[in-house]
Amino acid sequence: MQQHIYYIRYALRFADMQISELVSVSNDQVQNRGWSSMRAYHDQALLDEFKRRGIDTAAVAGRKTISFAHPVRYDQFTNRLVPIN
Repeated sequence: MQQHIYYIRYALRFADMQISELVSVSNDQVQNRGWSSMRAYHDQALLDEFKRRGIDTAAVAGRKTISFAHPVRYDQFTNRLVPIN
């Protein structure tokens, strides 16, 4: 399946970021209840980038969706995202 151009743009931007920057992008979305197709491309590209880097997202994401209910931090020792409650 061909990826949408906006997904590709987000994916390229996220690929150039450090992990700490990706975490910041994720935390900027906390409690944002707005929804649009652009947000869907953004969220999917962000989740895919975490997974591409081998970061365990199980605590904050399902197979295809990511939750922004709580801010997260990156635990470098376990290589996973951890919710901050």
